[in-house]
Amino acid sequence: MINVTLPDHVPVDWDDWRTPLQQFTDATGLVASAWDAAGVRHIGPLVGSRLGILLAGSTLWAEDGPGTQFEREMVLATCASGVSAASQFDDGLRVQTQPLLLRGAVYGVLVFGWRYADFSSPLASERIARRIGLPGHLLWNEVRLDAPVSNRRMDTYAALLGTLSKTLDRQRETIDDLTRVNRTRELFLATVSHEMRTPLSALSMRIELLLRTVPDLAPQAVAGLEAMRVHVRQEAGMVDDLIDAARTLTGQMSIARAPINLGQVLRDAISTVETHAHAKQILMQVTPADYGDHIVLEADGRRLQQVVWNLLFNAVKFTPEGGVIRIGIRRNGALLEIDIADSGQGIAPEDLAHVFGAFNLQQQNNGTGLGLGLYIARRIIELHGGTLSVSSAGRGLGATFAIRLPV
Repeated sequence: MINVTLPDHVPVDWDDWRTPLQQFTDATGLVASAWDAAGVRHIGPLVGSRLGILLAGSTLWAEDGPGTQFEREMVLATCASGVSAASQFDDGLRVQTQPLLLRGAVYGVLVFGWRYADFSSPLASERIARRIGLPGHLLWNEVRLDAPVSNRRMDTYAALLGTLSKTLDRQRETIDDLTRVNRTRELFLATVSHEMRTPLSALSMRIELLLRTVPDLAPQAVAGLEAMRVHVRQEAGMVDDLIDAARTLTGQMSIARAPINLGQVLRDAISTVETHAHAKQILMQVTPADYGDHIVLEADGRRLQQVVWNLLFNAVKFTPEGGVIRIGIRRNGALLEIDIADSGQGIAPEDLAHVFGAFNLQQQNNGTGLGLGLYIARRIIELHGGTLSVSSAGRGLGATFAIRLPV
């Protein structure tokens, strides 16, 4: 017995079948329909011959028509057995079925045929015509001009439709596999990130407690605790990046817009990297000198500061001692432009396309981090309706990151 229960997470887009089935009917002259496993017709009947057009204008395939009931019984029997079936409507019109399978589960059935197996007679045509509300002579005039479909031809058509259904169902299985893998990866990333944050927070609090409350600690102990505090902060930063990346992958990252002053955002971001810049004697120049205090925009100030901080942190990391980082701010109509240019190691042309990829690490001078910062930064800017891009003349020639935001 074939399993007829389709997994709940697998959606069936019946429109995927509409074009292939129409092409099949046009090529063969048969009539075709697509049914689900519950006995509901989703597509068809699609017709590909003059006889099919005439039948479609009758009550044959009406909601309670004899043809609809005939097809539904064949569909339910095919779902129960899991194999193709063949029958004749009123001992004349040949009809066959083809089950649709996904991982061994029947999720639907294709019904095709509605052509005579051999030459009919006026009496047989009259009998069928009465059942479907057509004048007997009208059906006979069409039937006698319609060539019968031999067993060999019908087998060929069935094989063709079988190949088509298997191809589309394999594609659907592949898409289902990718969806499940992505969902599992995103759930794993989100769960692990949250589970890692809790012990790191507890460890950070205990280190701070020891440094603040225990008197007369030996210098070596103080140095060790302070080094631990730095490492814990680094790990916490990477966990935060993982959580942001998980939110981005699952579409859960959001922004909270409010009127913000650009100058304050930039000052707060710059203050977090000034110590590192001074340690490397890197000059930071901001143009104009007021940091854009005159620009007010609707944005998430915390997230925007995160983006600018990340870009500045990378600029400091990859700029050698004595270098320069220039921050340019300008209003261009309804667009805010922020350029952060450094005189650092630059980016090779073949690497530019991969700068904003997840888990993408520069190979030089990048001992810490997960390579998620720029990936998250671009997503934050996109949520604001803007763009984040990068340009570089090549290795050793610095890089420029350009933020464009609607004001």
